[in-house]
Amino acid sequence: MVEEVERWLMTRTWSLSDRPLHRIMAAKRATGQSVSVVLPALNEEATVGDIVTVIRHDLMERVPLVDEIVVVDSGSTDRTAEVAAAAGARVVHRDSILPRIPAVPGKGEVLWRSLLVTGGDIVCFIDADLRDFSSDFVSGIVGPLLTEPGVDLVKGMYDRPLAGAAGQGGRVTELMARPLLNLHWPQLAGFVQPLGGEYAARRSLLEQLPFPVGYGVELGMLVDSLHLVGLDALAQVDVGVRKHRHQDGQALGRMAAAIYRTAQLRLARGHLVRPSITQFERGEDGFEARTYSVDTEERPPMAEIAEYAARKVA
Repeated sequence: MVEEVERWLMTRTWSLSDRPLHRIMAAKRATGQSVSVVLPALNEEATVGDIVTVIRHDLMERVPLVDEIVVVDSGSTDRTAEVAAAAGARVVHRDSILPRIPAVPGKGEVLWRSLLVTGGDIVCFIDADLRDFSSDFVSGIVGPLLTEPGVDLVKGMYDRPLAGAAGQGGRVTELMARPLLNLHWPQLAGFVQPLGGEYAARRSLLEQLPFPVGYGVELGMLVDSLHLVGLDALAQVDVGVRKHRHQDGQALGRMAAAIYRTAQLRLARGHLVRPSITQFERGEDGFEARTYSVDTEERPPMAEIAEYAARKVA
């Protein structure tokens, strides 16, 4: 297994310099494939506009790599929707997509529904809280899907500084996701940022995958893609440095619980662990227990949804 991962790292891990933009554009023209960029957003008015502006300027106006930018708003109470629309994105509210299935909170829920309101052959997901955003994040991870017919999913990899310290971000990755992958799915041990929110995939793959509704979506997608298309159809590209808003320790604990739950469902569909996590906060009378539910729901592959099938026929 170690040898397989080492071989994969040599053949399916790239840097931005491996694919200059002119080569990516030549491949797009030759293949005729379209590209959608999706930003799932919840109260990101401070950053979403800058991200949309950079993508539009660099990859739609300067070169026509991206065919559409869609911001899916999952219930923002700030000006996320207005800022994104003013910057040039098409904004769709989560609850307006597939209204017959009531929406639940969670990032995976938004990504799943985005397949119904985008048309690209390649779908690129970008988190909406990135700072100092570079369009290399998009072109870098979309590039292999245009130039390598055998690649179906590409993850971005990057440094994640925390409070000015290099390489200290990604705490849930190091404490939960990486041990799980190394122990149970060692073929995926070569992914530097398995939980990263910047990745792109062929629609033909995404529509076959179940989507955990919450924070488990990235790990679930990697594991399910491995089983569906194999390791050599997965790749990663070094896109530099990722700066974003970091969550507090308790939020990370809830995230880790959701990720473990996602892994556990894939390890054994029988016995299920307790779908909740209890955490402690100091109150006036000492530590107080607070219990949160862990995301347990998963959406079925989009190919099984009647509205999606009807849209494809139309």
